[in-house]
Amino acid sequence: MGSYAVKEMFLTLQGEGMQVGRRAVFLRFAGCNLWSGREQDREQAICRFCDTDFVGIDGDNGGRYADAPTLAAKAKALWASAARPFVVMTGGEPLLQVDADLIAALKAEGFEIAVETNGTQIAPEGIDWICVSPKAGTEIVQRSGAELKLVWPQPIDPHSMEDWDFDHFLLQPMDGPGLAEARDAAIAFVLENPCWRLSTQTHKVVGIR
Repeated sequence: MGSYAVKEMFLTLQGEGMQVGRRAVFLRFAGCNLWSGREQDREQAICRFCDTDFVGIDGDNGGRYADAPTLAAKAKALWASAARPFVVMTGGEPLLQVDADLIAALKAEGFEIAVETNGTQIAPEGIDWICVSPKAGTEIVQRSGAELKLVWPQPIDPHSMEDWDFDHFLLQPMDGPGLAEARDAAIAFVLENPCWRLSTQTHKVVGIR
């Protein structure tokens, strides 16, 4: 059993995708394989539009957890409800660290497990909800799951992914200075391509993280 570098972990509501509005423990792992997380490296990164701080282990409940049961127990304590717990593993890129031991430990605590990944790593068995968010210029090896969420626009043809094995295909406007134009483009695309659905970052509207 290995240790886990966690940026932060907190109770919130899922802000985007098909699980939007759902109570969840967010487990954010440190580190990513597409960007260092340092602003001075952004222009040379494969993924240049990330809006998440995943550097270090200094966030709420962050740290280096020595083993999977310790990390799972902390997540369960944050859930603090008799309802079945739900955890969203994110990053950075969580699948650089998520392994069979952690999945087993979370299952032992009763968790339903979701992951948000860039798709460049194969997801271990036992994850209940896989969300893949492809990034241009990468090889997507995880081509199945619950939802494919493409941040738009990117130099990727969405039609090239429509034969991948996902239950839901989501187009999400890219945040930033061009948000209004990105939203208009995403809406126009979805209106013309009904197998896709618009995804919005509701957490940024209602003020939750």
